[in-house]
Amino acid sequence: MDGKPTIYQWIVKHSQQFKLGYKTDIGAFTYINAKNGVTIDDYVQIGSHCSLYSVSTIDKKEGAIRLKKGSRIGTHSVIMPGITIGEGSIIGAFSFVNIDIPDNVLAFGVPAKVIRPLTDDERKDEMEQS
Repeated sequence: MDGKPTIYQWIVKHSQQFKLGYKTDIGAFTYINAKNGVTIDDYVQIGSHCSLYSVSTIDKKEGAIRLKKGSRIGTHSVIMPGITIGEGSIIGAFSFVNIDIPDNVLAFGVPAKVIRPLTDDERKDEMEQS
C-alpha cells in the first residue's frame, strides 16, 4: 500500500511510479519517494535506513531515480532527484548522492564522489548474477 510499511519495514510513497526488479534487497526503514519515478533494476541491494527522493521540497529539484543492475547502496545513504547509479557500482554507507555515478565504481562521501573503479574481485558478485 502506498505510504504504508511493507512486511520488511520499508516505505514507498507514490507507488504507482515505482518499478522493482528481480531479486532485489531493500533494508528496513528505507523510504522511497517515487513521485517522479524510481526504478530499481535486478539484483540491487539497498541498506537499511536509506532515502531515495525523486522530489526535493527544499530546493525544488525533481527527477526520476534509477539504480542499475547489481548496484549496492550502503546503509543510511541518501539518493537525490534525477540520479542514476551505474550498473554494479557501490555507494558507501552514510553517503549523500547528488551526482550520477558511472558503472562499476566505488563512490562515497558527503557529497558522494567516485573514489576508484571496482576490482575484479569486487565485481565478482555482479558477474555471477549475469
